[in-house]
Amino acid sequence: MTTFRIAPSILSADFARLGEEVRHVVASGADIIHFDVMDNHYVPNLTIGPLVCQAIRPHVQVPIDVHLMVKPVDRIIPDFAKAGANIITFHPEASDHIDRSLQLIRDHGCKAGLVFNPATPLSYLEHVMDKIDMILIMSVNPGFGGQSFIPQALKKIAEARRLIDDSGRDILLEVDGGIKIDNIAAAARAGADTFVAGSAIFGQPDYKAVIDAMRAELAGL
Repeated sequence: MTTFRIAPSILSADFARLGEEVRHVVASGADIIHFDVMDNHYVPNLTIGPLVCQAIRPHVQVPIDVHLMVKPVDRIIPDFAKAGANIITFHPEASDHIDRSLQLIRDHGCKAGLVFNPATPLSYLEHVMDKIDMILIMSVNPGFGGQSFIPQALKKIAEARRLIDDSGRDILLEVDGGIKIDNIAAAARAGADTFVAGSAIFGQPDYKAVIDAMRAELAGL
């Protein structure tokens, strides 16, 4: 039986009330807090850093899943580990030595993962599956919230699921970008088990109603 996890992205939260927002969304049924880090270099936007992660850490007991959209990545990995991250993922294009970056995350006590943009091949996984705890498939191009789901991502999710199953390892398969009530089941059928949703949750007045509706879609599989 697959365990499904809902991971609201605080990129779409009210930053003036961030502690309250993360407490509220966890109380509404969130399993993970997704933390998007953009550097105005690897992606065309600038968001939040380790101090914000450190600030919200005391407010929630669930894992904090840090998605690094920065280049280079190695310098900032220890800072997020110290700030309370549980999972740290990065884009293979942003590291000169992917194996080293993955090991650096694990050496700092966090789970490690790779993120794949719509046009990034999964072949980067070939020699590092032993250091992977999460694979994140982007169903939009990174850099902005509120984008529409790219249907081609379903094929990549299915391909990633085959690689995970063949490896025999316990690896989370996350999808991020345009996830909503009406497409979460399709992503799950393709093989995803962890679902990042930003504006679909934080853009609505009742977080619990949205998360419950997502779980109802997943329960119907």
